[in-house]
Amino acid sequence: MPSTLPDGEPAPRDGVLPGAALADLGQRGFGFYVHVPFCRVRCGYCDFNTYTAEELGGGASRTSYADQVLAEVRLARDVLGDRELPVGTVFFGGGTPTLLPAGDLERVLAGIDEHFGLAPGAEVTTEANPDSVDAERLAQLRAGGITRVSFGMQSAVPHVLATLDRTHDPARVPVVVEAARAAGFEQVSLDLIYGTPGESAADWRVTLEAAVACAPDHVSAYSLIVEEGTALARRVRRGELPMPDEDDLADKYAVTDAVLAEAGLHWYEVSNWARDDAAACRHNLGYWRGADWWGAGPGAHSHVGGVRWWNVKHPAAYAGRLAEGVSPAAGREVLDVETRRVERLLLEVRLADGMPLEVLDEAGRAALPAQVAAGLVAQEPLERGRLVLTDRGRLLADGVVRDLLG
Repeated sequence: MPSTLPDGEPAPRDGVLPGAALADLGQRGFGFYVHVPFCRVRCGYCDFNTYTAEELGGGASRTSYADQVLAEVRLARDVLGDRELPVGTVFFGGGTPTLLPAGDLERVLAGIDEHFGLAPGAEVTTEANPDSVDAERLAQLRAGGITRVSFGMQSAVPHVLATLDRTHDPARVPVVVEAARAAGFEQVSLDLIYGTPGESAADWRVTLEAAVACAPDHVSAYSLIVEEGTALARRVRRGELPMPDEDDLADKYAVTDAVLAEAGLHWYEVSNWARDDAAACRHNLGYWRGADWWGAGPGAHSHVGGVRWWNVKHPAAYAGRLAEGVSPAAGREVLDVETRRVERLLLEVRLADGMPLEVLDEAGRAALPAQVAAGLVAQEPLERGRLVLTDRGRLLADGVVRDLLG
């Protein structure tokens, strides 16, 4: 969850949604995101809404956090009404969710199941740092109903991890992956970051080869973004570190795709690769395809039927709202038809199966021939009524979107 929140409009204290937002509830899929805002240390590049123990201050505690989330789950049930709404995906993100006891995550999951019901075969993911779990903890998480684990590997090169302020030993990654397999997790994912200042092409290949050696079911690989307000941004501004180079990022992306494809992992979203369809992250696919979800926790964002809202940022403020029996939502926006169309284009164009041409307006359709001529959009899918990026188009996806939006 980003550390900054949009402006929007004030959210009602009871969290009630417009009737129109609930009209088609359940027809687009429904998931829960649970934000756990706690970290042992703050990574220099991170702009997420997270807090170390020293930053929490009074009024917020890890020990009572699961109870606060459960209070928001009950609020969600009241707001969304009593219609049948099975939860297809749950994602514990952060922060570091595994800083909470495994029993706390299990209680939250059980609360979601109690009030909404988990759909058969529901995907339940937790993020974890390699140094925040061991074999015993992973076994507890799996026994508690979590089916998928995503490890924040980021890099296999010590000096790159040091620049990112990551504290784990790279040798720890294969150990926890093997432990997750032994615990019976259905899917194991690795998260990587490329383009860190000082990371050479050889360094990145070492990371990719180390990731592939773990035989993960899924890999996410994102280019480093220097976010304003972070320690990394301050170091770049002072001239201590260079900004990531766009050509270097493009080269590393191309290498990523080639190495992962050779290892049997195929892209299904611009920054995500999976061994097969079953290994794709269904929760994130819900985001990209415009599903509904409830985001619980400080700063968490939700979306239901074209209404998007976000919670207060600080854990103490979040706890205070729930203790008062009011919604923790800080603000919201009701998306008009055009905004929803634009957002659909921004997200669906990133998927391997693309998006239907009906999403484009007249100007977007007029831009297609030039995109095909430039080798950014594949011709054959257009004949089937879908827009699909080429390999080159993936590298320039943001530019493709700008042209399609006119």
